[in-house]
Amino acid sequence: MAWKLFGRRKPTGFEQNQKAVREAGGGEAPPVQDTRAAIEELSQVVKNDPEAVEIYLALGSLYRSQGEIERAIQIRNSLIVRPGLDREFKARALFELGRDFRRGGFLDRAEKAFQDARSHGQDPTTIHHEMARLAAERGAYEKAAESYGQLDLPLPQAHYLVRLAMDYFEEGNGSQAHRALRHAIRAYPGAVEAWLEQLIQAYKTCSERRLTDTLRDALDHVAVELRFVLLEGLLQALTKAEKERQDDNGDDRVWVKACSDEAVVKAILPVIEAQEADVLLYYYGASFLLRVGDEENAKTWLEKTLVLQPDFWLARLELFELSRSDQTLTPFFKEQLDFFMGRAHKVRRFFCRRCGLKRDQLFFHCPRCHSWHSIAFRTDFSQ
Repeated sequence: MAWKLFGRRKPTGFEQNQKAVREAGGGEAPPVQDTRAAIEELSQVVKNDPEAVEIYLALGSLYRSQGEIERAIQIRNSLIVRPGLDREFKARALFELGRDFRRGGFLDRAEKAFQDARSHGQDPTTIHHEMARLAAERGAYEKAAESYGQLDLPLPQAHYLVRLAMDYFEEGNGSQAHRALRHAIRAYPGAVEAWLEQLIQAYKTCSERRLTDTLRDALDHVAVELRFVLLEGLLQALTKAEKERQDDNGDDRVWVKACSDEAVVKAILPVIEAQEADVLLYYYGASFLLRVGDEENAKTWLEKTLVLQPDFWLARLELFELSRSDQTLTPFFKEQLDFFMGRAHKVRRFFCRRCGLKRDQLFFHCPRCHSWHSIAFRTDFSQ
């Protein structure tokens, strides 16, 4: 295994790495308004001027952005077979053809097109980017991590090392998995997915000391705006373990040695308390306390979140839930309240800081705009 490619690098700041990896996302921007009208107009221009190569290339990209992959491929092929086509244009057409194939899921054809584009003089770095993305989409995570390392993009390199580690854990190869996680953190110390996976593994093996130490180190290295991911991911692991234990068809062997909820709270709450005041850390502290039935202390933590941010809707919702037992409600009002509370709990809590996509599950790579580590918590409805 070529671990030598994952040597230590001088850590860079979060913003610098964010800027550096935007080119690694691999997706086109969401289609702008009236894209179809633009396609029709360009089609008419192309009919009137069949030598307009640049327009052909742009038209193919518009088709691809609209999901019309077959039409995009037809346009590229019509260019590639054109007699006397300049070598530079042919290389670009082959490159875009590879992107069309990749978008359509034809990964082998995409690789062949990229190789042909390289042989016709397409920029090797852009080809290297596309080949790294192809490796990732094929599930060849070690190759993807190696490629991103060579491109000096440590964030996606670390991400795919984590994916590699998760595959190793699935295979029962814990030593290789932990090694991959260590290399991920070495490549990019702010890799929240790597720290989260280490937390989950400490939970699975009920290593309370390791839970405490890992969370403390993670909070020191992960960007402030991403620290909530660590606690949300750990909370989801606890919920999954509980569900598997209760499900007759579930595989609870994975969680048989996992810590009790009480042990987790005992391990992580002092770490959270030692941090500077933070709305989301307080909120998740309350969430863990609620898991063990400590409602009084949970209320205190929720109240601390509202001192810092009075309009934090989810903290207010939780406090209201905790106080309902003290209130006398008519059956009709209680029914209506239950309905609205249920709807409120289904509001998507996370969004992409770059494109605004809203999700109810964690993500490290935005599925819409393909930016890395752009997830944020919706602390108010305007986000």
